[in-house]
Amino acid sequence: MLYFLSLGANLGNREATIRAAVERIEQTIGRVTKCSSFYYSEPWGFESENGFCNICCRVETALQPLEVLHSTQAIERELGRVHKSQNGQYSDRTMDIDLIQAFDDEGHEIKMSSDPLLILPHPLWQERDFVTVPLAEVIS
Repeated sequence: MLYFLSLGANLGNREATIRAAVERIEQTIGRVTKCSSFYYSEPWGFESENGFCNICCRVETALQPLEVLHSTQAIERELGRVHKSQNGQYSDRTMDIDLIQAFDDEGHEIKMSSDPLLILPHPLWQERDFVTVPLAEVIS
């Protein structure tokens, strides 16, 4: 399976936290085959004086989508995230990892819309420059 993940942080040492998250992804999820360069942006969907640092990465794994989701949420907690966004209310965070797209071993995109925990592809990814720009680096 092939996954494209978006990672972002706007608290603490953002770049170091992102690097630590990529290491944990390698250890717990699968092989990270490509990461984008850092992309800096203003918060999206809320106001904060803390800007974001984001990357996208490409990950190969045998894990199913919900297994990847649970693993990314555990990594977020390990890196200091205390709560997820609720009802569209976003806030500052030490780490946020979103599953953007997933493909099966034959290269077919995995689409999920009925599970309340995970929608694939991510429903808002095309509206966010902090996803589209770094994602373009890892897709090519």
